[in-house]
Amino acid sequence: MRTIGLIGGMSWESTAVYYRQINENVRTRLGGLASAKIAMQSLDFAEVVALQKSDRWDEAAALLSDAARRLERAGADCILICTNTMHLVADAVATAVSVPLIDIRHETGRTLAAAGKKRPLLLATRYTMEHGFYADYMRAEFNIEVVVPNEIDRAKVHSVIFDELCCGIVKDDSRQALEKIIQRGMDAGADSVILGCTEICLSLTDDNVALPAFDSTTIHSNAAVAHALGMDFKSEQNAV
Repeated sequence: MRTIGLIGGMSWESTAVYYRQINENVRTRLGGLASAKIAMQSLDFAEVVALQKSDRWDEAAALLSDAARRLERAGADCILICTNTMHLVADAVATAVSVPLIDIRHETGRTLAAAGKKRPLLLATRYTMEHGFYADYMRAEFNIEVVVPNEIDRAKVHSVIFDELCCGIVKDDSRQALEKIIQRGMDAGADSVILGCTEICLSLTDDNVALPAFDSTTIHSNAAVAHALGMDFKSEQNAV
């Protein structure tokens, strides 16, 4: 079994989901007391958020690249950035190490493509929805046109993520607000929804969304397990 390297802590709420999902998946596949070989660098999210807010992405790239190198030295055979937003610096992190970076955008994109989805609504942080690195990647790699909510809805999604979910707070009224945003996306022509922040799965499930939902956290975790076990990645199985 290969060792999975996780750059976590952004936030630790979603990193805990990664740890649980990866280990549950390995146990399901191998049985008994099997669990994943994992190395982790858990960052101080407050430090990362300060860099995001001040638009210091070069410094953020250096911080995550250093974490990736530490994981490689610790024996990691692949690297995961356990957050969608920080894939804004994924290219820099990938070039900092010799082991593969498993990119959440790529795994989510090919899962969408396998399901025949062309216009997914993206629910994520403001950085992910507005900076273009996510939508541009999907368009270039998979000919998928990502749809984002309107400005008011983007602000609401961002607030729910940072002010609530990243703090472990899950509110029914916020879940209902996200459901309404998804409904508006469907009305505007979206054919699916990307849960494009790794904390959103704490609030939304397939029982409360109007569109076929693709949980980026689950997709990313499954891809890590597939790599660790040397298996073919079955992307079509990762839709919520």
